[in-house]
Amino acid sequence: MGDEGVKNEAMEIIGLFQVLPRLVVLDLDYTLWPFYCECRSKREMPSLYPHAKGILYALKDKGVNLAIASRSPTPDIANTFLDKLGIKPLFVAQEIFSSWTHKTEHFQRIKQRSGIPYNEMLFFDDEDRNIEAVSKMGVTSILVHNGVNLGALRQGLTKFTQNLESSERNKQRWQNFSRKSSSSERDQS
Repeated sequence: MGDEGVKNEAMEIIGLFQVLPRLVVLDLDYTLWPFYCECRSKREMPSLYPHAKGILYALKDKGVNLAIASRSPTPDIANTFLDKLGIKPLFVAQEIFSSWTHKTEHFQRIKQRSGIPYNEMLFFDDEDRNIEAVSKMGVTSILVHNGVNLGALRQGLTKFTQNLESSERNKQRWQNFSRKSSSSERDQS
């Protein structure tokens, strides 16, 4: 299936969901492309995983912002590859720097730049430790094994919807609890 076919299928998947994340954040190495940048030369022509480009364009067409969170020690190579692939302009934020924080610092910067709360973000990465750390921040996070693909997109949007619904239910419970507490305090005075 070519980029256009993937994009059309991704548009169908996205269309199944009433609420979408405001921002989808992606790792680079082994998430968007099947290699580590630091093992490559800027002179090479990189390639993406087969579904990646179609998914990126579908999300963009549906009004979802895109960002990158990469711990690559070679941001110069990563940026060159994004340019060569013609996808660099798709991203509203590109946090590409080496870090020991399992991407929490990347997400703090992305939130600061975008103004988008963590619970309105969806993140794809190939490393468990990054998924765990970023999930604790309130970001819906999906572990990918062979790059971002249509199955991961569906799984991510499903989990995002479930997390959002759960968050809304908890918010309503808290509001009901707060109302009951304040009315019982008034009754006692």
